[in-house]
Amino acid sequence: MKLLIELPTWLGDTIMATPAIENLLKTFIDYEVTIVGSFVSTEIFKNHPRVSNIVVDDTKKKKNRYISLYKLAKQLGKFDMAVSFRSSFTSKLLLFFTGSRKRFSYKKIKEEKHQVLKYNDFINKILNQNNSAGDLKLYFTPFQYSKSTLGINPGATYGSAKRWYPNEFAKVAINLASKYDIVIFGGLEELDIAKDIEDFLKENGITNYQNIAGKTTVSELIEKIAGLDLFITNDSGPMHIAGAFKVPTYSIFGPTKYKETNQWNNPHEHIITKNLDCAPCMKRACPLGHHDCMKLITSDDVLKVINE
Repeated sequence: MKLLIELPTWLGDTIMATPAIENLLKTFIDYEVTIVGSFVSTEIFKNHPRVSNIVVDDTKKKKNRYISLYKLAKQLGKFDMAVSFRSSFTSKLLLFFTGSRKRFSYKKIKEEKHQVLKYNDFINKILNQNNSAGDLKLYFTPFQYSKSTLGINPGATYGSAKRWYPNEFAKVAINLASKYDIVIFGGLEELDIAKDIEDFLKENGITNYQNIAGKTTVSELIEKIAGLDLFITNDSGPMHIAGAFKVPTYSIFGPTKYKETNQWNNPHEHIITKNLDCAPCMKRACPLGHHDCMKLITSDDVLKVINE
């Protein structure tokens, strides 16, 4: 018997889907499992003991996507069951092209509920079961740092509105540099922000830091975050990596719904937000032009919570 699972596009969403996926795999214990999705989402399943095949879906980059989806479906083959954690038309089309006997696609709901629970409800409905959502699950071994280490993550893929300011990240790091070595994280799109933080640290005589923005594979990113003693981050995929390993985390929220996308089941998470009337707007850039939901959060706000 064969099972196809199409993952969410984004790293954070995929990590939030892992409790539901674990429940699905526990039910279909004897099925051969194939994973399909974006490069970044599929990477987190490289070490999963139940996954036999991983296929990257790059059809979004193709000129004729529908033909590319058809070719991808034929590459994947036929399945006894196909489950997609995406709600798009192209996702439904991919499952249809596979010719799988049973096909299920996630449907977005507006109910205020954590995204982990939304995904888990989706799988419970398919299975006609009432499984609870367990912890986030990533099959990676935490990196062993030689000293207590603080990680700072100034990036956020969704858009600039979710990003706190480099100078404020740097002020927190400078204040804690006597207690922790510092690692600056980020993707290729955050190189400038990471460099700004590095420059602030240099100007203040801080030398016990590493800037690894844009220099890690997804596996290395997970392992390095998993081994941290402290993590300060925007609402992002790396935030959910830290949540999976229950790293003490200070999560900075502005325009997004922290009740739906904060770390799941991490007793060591602290949410820092101003709860403005205009938030959460869920916009990629501030529609009012002032960005107060992030601008009004200062390094002192974060340090106060850390010191408490």
